Amino acid sequence: MTIPSDARPDPAVLARLAPLAAAPRSTALLTDFDGTLAPIVDDPATVWALPGTIEVLGRLAAAYGLVAVVSGRPVSFLADRLAGARGVHLVGLYGLEQLAVGGAVVPVADAERWRPVVAGVAERMHEVAPEGVWVEPKGLTVTVHWRMAPGWEDEAVALLTAEAAATGLEPHPGRMSIELRPPLDVDKGTAVTALVGGFRAVCFLGDDLGDLPAFAALDRLASEGGVGTVTVAAVDAEAAPEVEAAATVAVPGPAGALAVLRWLADAADGA
Repeated sequence: MTIPSDARPDPAVLARLAPLAAAPRSTALLTDFDGTLAPIVDDPATVWALPGTIEVLGRLAAAYGLVAVVSGRPVSFLADRLAGARGVHLVGLYGLEQLAVGGAVVPVADAERWRPVVAGVAERMHEVAPEGVWVEPKGLTVTVHWRMAPGWEDEAVALLTAEAAATGLEPHPGRMSIELRPPLDVDKGTAVTALVGGFRAVCFLGDDLGDLPAFAALDRLASEGGVGTVTVAAVDAEAAPEVEAAATVAVPGPAGALAVLRWLADAADGA
């Protein structure tokens, strides 16, 4: 899908966004990937960001104090899909790993010991998953997607619930999927909090249940005072209602999120 270069958020959204661009170097912009920068597709392995996204992210990184993508995808996946977006900080697996200076992928403390446990779950799920179900091993987490086999949802839920009980991994529901993650105090909220210290304004764009901790982290920053925050829900027909309810503003899916980011880039250019 091509988004017109003159697409703009509606006036109510612009009123919320304007303070972010008033002092760009003091502002942090963070965003999810799937469902926010990229459309939800039947086969998650084939997803790409909307055309124009990489160019806009590069413009934002040159103008704002921090631009980061905080995703459930591995950092290696993000680096491939967003190649060319210079200066963008990448955080993967809900904060379990990030891209360090020099290109090394660095996991959080205590995560590595869960890698063989996750691999075992992925292997067992591969053995039982029917055609159309995608088992996505991510190293430190594993996600099972049944979008192309919706009739297998009940069995997938039962199997993954049993795996969680047996292994100690924690189940996290998503869009027609469940992900098992290590039981660590790490999520998008902790990842965002670690990144945005010292900024006067912070924005996060997301679309799914896994983004709610990031929204909550910004709410806490706002309640403590001294930080202006905006949370943007990129919503579509299958988005969980909790996501829009938790956000400051809502926009129509990745197209709307791209319009927000493009407007912020243009506004910084004119600041």
